[in-house]
Amino acid sequence: MLFALKGGHFRAFCRWLKRDYDDLFAGIPDRTRLLRALGVHQAWIDTLLAEATLFTVIDSYPIELIFPIREGRSQCQIGKKGRDKGRWSVGIKLCWLLNKYGRVVRWDWDTMNTHDQHFHHVAEAVSETSVVFADEGFRKADGVPENLNLCKKGTWNERMFVETALSMVTVVCDLKRMRHRVTELCRDSSRLCLGDVQCLT
Repeated sequence: MLFALKGGHFRAFCRWLKRDYDDLFAGIPDRTRLLRALGVHQAWIDTLLAEATLFTVIDSYPIELIFPIREGRSQCQIGKKGRDKGRWSVGIKLCWLLNKYGRVVRWDWDTMNTHDQHFHHVAEAVSETSVVFADEGFRKADGVPENLNLCKKGTWNERMFVETALSMVTVVCDLKRMRHRVTELCRDSSRLCLGDVQCLT
């Protein structure tokens, strides 16, 4: 979570951590060993997931991985091209379900070219306990889950706290652009930012 809050590249983060806080952690391991250790324990952050309240809010958040001109240069590329506020970029899309306190209840992610309706299962998971508010980007011709309430622009402004939470990960965690290129690391970084939001709220 400290890395997610500080942002930047992991190499620079390790140098800063080693220089200023080595004594606090009783000796910090080498960078590659630290990365492997963090990968093993990332799932612990899922224990910070909050309980659903009567009303919850769902929204998606695009994250750029590379510039569009670099698309297809690597066989390991996990991001896909999509539009974010009229601008083309290559990356992934993170979807969060937040309770009335602004804490993450459930989450999922997929490539940026994925439509928001792909994340209906996130809302369906709390169908028995919560009414989920969403924008009209989650509409689907075949219908939406029974507990999903599509809100027209300018209505149910109480759901706007999801924008506050996503703004926090933009400003505090610098999540709008992610530097990871591997699926597991993208998932781990999303978990870290989830933990940050839970702590900040």
